[in-house]
Amino acid sequence: MTNQRILSHFHESAELKIQSATVLAPHIAQAIEMMFSALSNGNKILVCGNGGSAADAQHFAAELVGRFERERFPLPAIALTTDTSILTAVANDYSYREIFSKQVQAFGQAGDILLAFSTSGNSANVMAAIEAALEREMRVVALTGKGGGAIGKMLTDADVHICVPHDRTARIQEVHLVTIHCICDGIDVALFGGDVNE
Repeated sequence: MTNQRILSHFHESAELKIQSATVLAPHIAQAIEMMFSALSNGNKILVCGNGGSAADAQHFAAELVGRFERERFPLPAIALTTDTSILTAVANDYSYREIFSKQVQAFGQAGDILLAFSTSGNSANVMAAIEAALEREMRVVALTGKGGGAIGKMLTDADVHICVPHDRTARIQEVHLVTIHCICDGIDVALFGGDVNE
C-alpha cells in the first residue's frame, strides 16, 4: 500500500509536467524574454510568495544572484520573504497583507519585474504586491494554479500568467519548480547562447 501510494505521487507529478509543458511553454518563454530584457536594461527582479512558495521565491533569487548551471556574473534578484525584521514590523504595525507590498514600494522601480507565486491565485499579500508593482509601472510574472484565482484577473496584457492546470497544491508547486529552472536556463541561454554542456 505504501509503495503504491508513493508511486502514484511520482506518476501524477510526471503526468502533470508532461501535460503542462505544451500549455505553459509559450508563457514561460514570454517570461524569459521579459526578464532578460529587464535585466539587460539594468533592472531587477523582486520575488514573493507564502509558505512553500516563499521557498520557491528564495530559490529563484539564489539561482540568479549565485548561479544556475554555468558561471556568470550575479544578476539582481531579491526575495521579499527573507527579512524577518521587515516582515514582522509590517505585519505587526500595518497588516500581514502589506508585508510584500511595502517592500515593492521601497525597492521597486519602473521597468523592474515582480515574480509572484500563489498556488491558489488568491493570496492577499501577493495580490497587494502585484497592485503595488503595477502602480510603479513594473511588469508582473505570476505563477499560479487552480484556475489562476483573483490574481489572474488582476494582470494586464503586458504581464505574464503561468497557471498550472491542476487543483492540488503539491502538484502545482512541483510544476512551479520546473518552471523556475526553465526561466533560469532561458536567461542563461539568452546571455550566453548554446547549451551548458557544449
